[in-house]
Amino acid sequence: MTGEPADTKTAPSGEKPTLRSLAEATGFSVATISRALANDPRIAAKTRAKVSEAAKAAGYVPDRAARRLRTGRTQVVTLLLNTEHEFLGFTHEFLSGMTDALRGTGYSVNVVPDHVGEDRLAPVRNILRNHLADGILFTRTEAFDPRVRLMMEADFPFVSHGRTEFTAPHPYVDFDNEAFARAAVARLVEKGRTRLSLILPEDRFTFTQHLRYGFMSAAREAGVDHEIVAGVTLDSSAAEIAEAMRRSRDSSAPPDGYVCVGEVTALVTLSALADSGAVLGQDADIFAKRASPIFDNIRPRIDTVFEDLRETGRKMAEMLLRRMQGEPPETLTHMLLPDFERMHHV
Repeated sequence: MTGEPADTKTAPSGEKPTLRSLAEATGFSVATISRALANDPRIAAKTRAKVSEAAKAAGYVPDRAARRLRTGRTQVVTLLLNTEHEFLGFTHEFLSGMTDALRGTGYSVNVVPDHVGEDRLAPVRNILRNHLADGILFTRTEAFDPRVRLMMEADFPFVSHGRTEFTAPHPYVDFDNEAFARAAVARLVEKGRTRLSLILPEDRFTFTQHLRYGFMSAAREAGVDHEIVAGVTLDSSAAEIAEAMRRSRDSSAPPDGYVCVGEVTALVTLSALADSGAVLGQDADIFAKRASPIFDNIRPRIDTVFEDLRETGRKMAEMLLRRMQGEPPETLTHMLLPDFERMHHV
């Protein structure tokens, strides 16, 4: 139907709005309503806007079960989210970016906790077996991540936060952690620091390799002493990291420069320095990666560089939509660079 409806009555009070009730209220056919709500470009923009307005006024919510039976799609993407993270605002920023990208697409996000110490394949197998999502996003990617292997074999759409060592291409969004580590070493050396320290993630994660290589190669090139703190990782508890820092500060030659991969480690390092009687800026300096404005409000200030997690989530969701539409994986990779324009120097 191409004519304009006479009015936009809503469904009778207490009844759930349906495509048919929207058709009756607007004067359009059920088929036109369905296509307009799906944002079909064959339906005039004015008609789509009017149908959208009527649906919103009526409180219409699409029947996902019916749509799944009709299209074979769930209209759901699943995020496998590691709840322990080196950034204080990771979940908020990451999800905000994802929802920005998915807004208006009809897709919703289902968040499933991903515990790195457990069977990381179990939730993926469950999603594939029971058709619970049309695509998967996940974090804390491993060098030879079993989730990547499984989904590539199943030809199931996914995007990983981080690269792998697999030769076959797959969609990913990553941050250049090697560049971050090199910049951190350069800045600390510039400030006269000669004994640098770094706490790494677990060895199985791909970004561990990039951080280690950037840190160690830059320190060797600069001719300064350096250490990878033993016995703890980024996923250790704050208490365990603090104890490792205390032992390091009590040594005969404590570090005078700290590269901190996230906000949590940086805060623990600040506390360890204060507890040991060291004065920031005199006895030691810190260079940290941050994803929130927290260090803008902490004194004394430290050098930081920004990682845009909101943009990371947005890019990953955009790529997943493109992959679900059939775009080949080799075209779906993106590297985010450290935002040196937002680097804070002290």
